[in-house]
Amino acid sequence: MLKFLLKRVSHMLGVLFVISLVIFGMVKSMPGDPLNAYVGQGVELTAEKRIQLEERLGLNAPLPIQYGKWIGRVLSGDFGESITYKKPVKDAVRPFIINSFILNIGGFILAFLISIPVGIMSAIKKYSLFDNFWTVFSLLGVCLPSFFLGLLLISVFSIKLGILPINGMITPGKNSVGIDKILDIGKHLVLPLTVVTLSSLASLVRYVRNAMLEVLSQDYIRTARSKGLNARVVIYRHALKNAMIPIITLIGFYIPALFGGATILETIFIWPGIGKELYSGVMSRDYNLVLALNMFFALLTLLGNLLADIGYATVDPRVKIIERS
Repeated sequence: MLKFLLKRVSHMLGVLFVISLVIFGMVKSMPGDPLNAYVGQGVELTAEKRIQLEERLGLNAPLPIQYGKWIGRVLSGDFGESITYKKPVKDAVRPFIINSFILNIGGFILAFLISIPVGIMSAIKKYSLFDNFWTVFSLLGVCLPSFFLGLLLISVFSIKLGILPINGMITPGKNSVGIDKILDIGKHLVLPLTVVTLSSLASLVRYVRNAMLEVLSQDYIRTARSKGLNARVVIYRHALKNAMIPIITLIGFYIPALFGGATILETIFIWPGIGKELYSGVMSRDYNLVLALNMFFALLTLLGNLLADIGYATVDPRVKIIERS
């Protein structure tokens, strides 16, 4: 397993280097003047002041030198200064990353915990009322855009019923602390977390159901049943482990996709996450902030693939055999 992990990590570092080159080039080719964003629109800069700011922000050197300095700082944990927040990028984005993890990973875990038993039951009771209900639910969930579902929930539970906050993370003007602050955040989290959970749940249920149906039709499952093994043992010990292989593939791509697609949802609920912050950074030409967040998305995608590879090696013995050969 150690050899397997070292090989995957070495590949990941090479891919991450290439991605950093592409992202740096794309961000630097963005239209607009970052100095105007730094000093504010409408502020006139003298030639001397512009030269001083360009030197301070590292914008006066050729692009290869800028990249070399930037990647050197990144390797030491310094992502530069945010021209929007006037402070180091790592300090500016830390709370937004935490907020996005609370929302997206929380929703994905809930969806995963629900989809496994529901998908298994749908496969066992194929074409039953239970299976038909979840089939219709999955189709609606896949077809229904998350922003529309979010607006619908806001209309019902916030505007008409008035039982949940419309948006934000905390109640404005309410300086609560301790357990009161946690409860306040939890109340604001209900609607966006529900949207993330339902959006993920719709497709996950279908994947689990289809994977289980395919495994349950295999010869070794029929053999296990013909030997008189308990149905629970056949399903959870023999079938589920093999059915998890395609699901692990989905999880590897699903986690980074949640963060990448959170921009619209975080904008609707005004949730202070990295999706909304990335959009604001692009609009304000905050190069260092955009670079840091895009590298975060790239690293998250590669880590998702690494987790999928580890999952393969855990549930599929064929991977171990291939690695030894």
